[in-house]
Amino acid sequence: MSHLLPMLLAAWLAGLAAAAGGLIARVEGSAESEGKQEIIHGITAFGGGILVAAVAFALAPEGMKVLPPSAMALLFLGGGVLFWAIDAWLSRRGGSRAQFLAMVMDFVPEALSMGAVFSQNRRLGILLAAFIGAQNLPEGFNAFREITAGGGTARRTLLTLLAVSLLGPLAAAAGYLFLQDLQRVTAGIMTFAAGGILYLIFEDIAPQSRMRRHWIPPLGAVLGFLVGMLGKVLLG
Repeated sequence: MSHLLPMLLAAWLAGLAAAAGGLIARVEGSAESEGKQEIIHGITAFGGGILVAAVAFALAPEGMKVLPPSAMALLFLGGGVLFWAIDAWLSRRGGSRAQFLAMVMDFVPEALSMGAVFSQNRRLGILLAAFIGAQNLPEGFNAFREITAGGGTARRTLLTLLAVSLLGPLAAAAGYLFLQDLQRVTAGIMTFAAGGILYLIFEDIAPQSRMRRHWIPPLGAVLGFLVGMLGKVLLG
């Protein structure tokens, strides 16, 4: 149990990165100029690139390695179908939470896997926490702007992101205490999340990164995917 406290702290700090991203979006008060919009679209693309990398390098490979093909396919499709239903329901209510949902869907299974590996390889666990934090910062920034643009108050949105940070230590503790020897359960959770994230990327996030007559913002997706590649190389 000597690993438990540093693991919980690492998971919480990774989650707080999302709240930090939201706070940056809150205090950033420059005018909504064309140049700022180009930066915002680039940050959206960057977050999307990181999410694609998370699916490609962190979430989907576990299911492909551990699960039978039929179970892998059903869980992956199930994640996509569930988040299609959630996204459609939110749209009918006149709101969108794609960035927020993708952030949570990414954060929770990765924190679970971090907890599952922490006792065997503390260095790997800390590196994974740093990778999760790097993902959460731009995703929190984008989620704050998305929610407030849909009518949410800044204070409530920041409190929501702060509350989400607590999911990190909770998920990591669950992985640490219960999933170390349940590789298939962990892989199933990660595969389900991968399907949901992939749906949200192509339905909501990627379209928001495009800006007419501006060709630089989509390069953010390349940079975001590069962060995922570097994380994969560092994590081994």
